[in-house]
Amino acid sequence: MSNGSEGATPGFLVWRLSMKWRVAVDRAVAPLGLTHAQYSLVASLHGMQRSGERPSQRRLADHTGLEPLYVSKLARALETAGLLERTRDPRDPRAVQLALTEQGREVTRRAIEVVQGLLQQLLDPLGGLDSARTREFKRDLTALLDAPLDPFSENETEQS
Repeated sequence: MSNGSEGATPGFLVWRLSMKWRVAVDRAVAPLGLTHAQYSLVASLHGMQRSGERPSQRRLADHTGLEPLYVSKLARALETAGLLERTRDPRDPRAVQLALTEQGREVTRRAIEVVQGLLQQLLDPLGGLDSARTREFKRDLTALLDAPLDPFSENETEQS
């Protein structure tokens, strides 16, 4: 266990791992002109496009867990950089659909390769990307992400 982790709460450890991952991805994709948040957007969009979907900004926000307003800001910056295009949804004029450009697909493919290498490094202590421990870790993370979390419910109970 690393220094400072002995006696740490699970919440603190989740936060530290999240920060470690964010910083590592930021540094790794910076030479490609991306931030970690932009990478999350284009990599998710890449996967959705590969499965035949042309998602709206809202759908992509739901998928990534990012705020819709932030996704809109990121999409505009990525559009300016020539990596994606934003178009009005013909079925819903209020919705904006997103698609990677050819340049965006190439940058995203390269970024995914870089991040996959980082992921392998991160998971080496668990036996690597395809190990039983990593599959169990992924199940645990999914269970935590699927658990409802209402920051106001505890305060409301105390005030009642």
